[in-house]
Amino acid sequence: MAKTVTFTDPTGESAPVKLEIFDVPSDLADHDQRAGKIPEPDPHYVDLGMLFRLALVEKVRREKVTDTPLHLALRGHMGTGKDHDLEQFAALLRLPYYRIPLTGEVRDITLIGSVKLHGDGKGGTESRWEDGDITRALRGPALINLSELNAAGAETLFALHGLLDRYQSIDLPTGETVRLRPDTRLFGTLNPTDLRDYAGTQTLNKAFADRWVIWEKGFPTDEQITAMLQRRYPTMAEPYIKVISRLAVEVNESFTATDARTRVGTPMSLRTVLDRIPAGLWVYEHAEDPLRRSWESFVIDHVDPFDRDHYETVWSAVARKGPSEKPFGK
Repeated sequence: MAKTVTFTDPTGESAPVKLEIFDVPSDLADHDQRAGKIPEPDPHYVDLGMLFRLALVEKVRREKVTDTPLHLALRGHMGTGKDHDLEQFAALLRLPYYRIPLTGEVRDITLIGSVKLHGDGKGGTESRWEDGDITRALRGPALINLSELNAAGAETLFALHGLLDRYQSIDLPTGETVRLRPDTRLFGTLNPTDLRDYAGTQTLNKAFADRWVIWEKGFPTDEQITAMLQRRYPTMAEPYIKVISRLAVEVNESFTATDARTRVGTPMSLRTVLDRIPAGLWVYEHAEDPLRRSWESFVIDHVDPFDRDHYETVWSAVARKGPSEKPFGK
């Protein structure tokens, strides 16, 4: 019997989605390497609804639109967890996960591949084709995350057009055609294109953008951040969880404000909330005010200088002073 995984709607509005997991065939030349790229489920991950939405689309892909290209891209600000969502989706479906950043330095030969010279063992050289990042990923089951879609150069985007439309293939200079396998999924992530300091990003070419279904990924709510902190740090004192959650929500509301005169330019990412601040609480757990010391060393020093006054304004409005008890229990 095929193994399955069940995705549950966090809102409770829709019925669960049950999907068969994928299999990495044992006869693949790179079986061991590919199987080693299957991520492990993160025990601290909290599904805010994205995994369930992805599962709904996957179910439709398998049952209704098997011959129709349906590629999803998640658009959101830094630190909203876009890549983590896709990694965890791959983990649950048991798909090898290939994250391929499309930075401005990436060229079509980096993605597709090229002919290179190799020693022939007799003092001479011979030409051999070497797969690029995406060609290598396409040769077996994979969840491919083309991250930073709107940082790629024009030649890179055009090289991917055929893969993303009904042709669903890449033609190599060797004459080989590498087709999109039925057990391979293409996803992407990108930052919003606005006045934010996302160096190297640009508005997506409309022909390229039309090959994607683009979903917005916003910052988590107070309740969602609370659930994440409780899951990851079950011994963290409740007053700390409450204040940290409110600080993040207030800063990020200012970050997304439309009024350029009052908005802050640096958000409080999930990395700050779930990694840096708790680390600071451990570092300063014996201080008179552990949260304030963590805020100064692990938050304020991280943000741009012109944002610090606003961060301190949020601190004064939300916390004034950190909780008096120890940050962690036993």
